Amino acid sequence: MRSDNRRATTTDGGPTGTFTFTQRARRAQIVQAAIETLAESGHTRTTFSRISRQARLCSTGMISYHFAGKPELITEVAHTIMSQAETMLEPRLREVDTYRGKLGVFIGSTFEFASAYPTHTLALAEIVAMARDRGSTGLERVEQDILCVERLAALLEHGVRAGEFGAVDCRTMAFALRGAIDGVLCQYLRNEAVDLDRSAQELKRAFGLCAQAV
Repeated sequence: MRSDNRRATTTDGGPTGTFTFTQRARRAQIVQAAIETLAESGHTRTTFSRISRQARLCSTGMISYHFAGKPELITEVAHTIMSQAETMLEPRLREVDTYRGKLGVFIGSTFEFASAYPTHTLALAEIVAMARDRGSTGLERVEQDILCVERLAALLEHGVRAGEFGAVDCRTMAFALRGAIDGVLCQYLRNEAVDLDRSAQELKRAFGLCAQAV
């Protein structure tokens, strides 16, 4: 039985989580096509048919073989993009000793990723919109992972305990920062004249002042 004609499963019918080289290559091809389709067509028009055409597949059945449904594919898309962003972010976070510095690194790295990978960033924005607009089952956790609010709140809480930040409401501050980041990215992705480096510096300064220890 050829590996690219049936979905890999365990003996009880569930996905194995392990794939052959051919399967991994095909999944990556489908994920990349989904990223491009989301960015170009928007989430409301992203269908298996459009993704199949973008990937130059002979039928949508090849997508269905590798992914049980749209939520599974979209989740894989989100995790693929976030993994790329994490590869850029993590080494920089480790180089900084202060939580104030780590907050600045997070902001700067987010904008730098958007500059380097605008298509991927737009695809993530569409996934968040998909989860919110349709209440898509299975995408709630993906939306939370993309927005990183819990991660930002934890970073701020560590900073408060270390005495680097004042007694702020960390979750509220995390939501405010996420909203500010997304506001800048929204303008940037609409091809408006946005200087991401300057925006990063302004947000670092503004939120540093808001959260400063007193």
